[in-house]
Amino acid sequence: MYKYAIARQLATKKLITNRGDNIGRLVDLMVNEVSGEIEALLVEVDPTSKVVKQLDVQGNLLEIPYKCVVAVSDVFVIDEKELLSKHDGF
Repeated sequence: MYKYAIARQLATKKLITNRGDNIGRLVDLMVNEVSGEIEALLVEVDPTSKVVKQLDVQGNLLEIPYKCVVAVSDVFVIDEKELLSKHDGF
């Protein structure tokens, strides 16, 4: 019950970069089944986002490695530089 409540609180949270650009909203979490650790965030992108345009996202979904997350409160804060460098490695 407790884990359900936490996951429910995360649903549809916005994601912004540490420079204030709105990336989109959380759709789903990708969790490692063995360790239980969050590996990535699945995000419905904001097509007007400067970062999303730089990433050249096809469609409306983007997978963001959890290592790019700087903070979680009312929103997920994503390290823009880290995200852009991780995307180059895909």
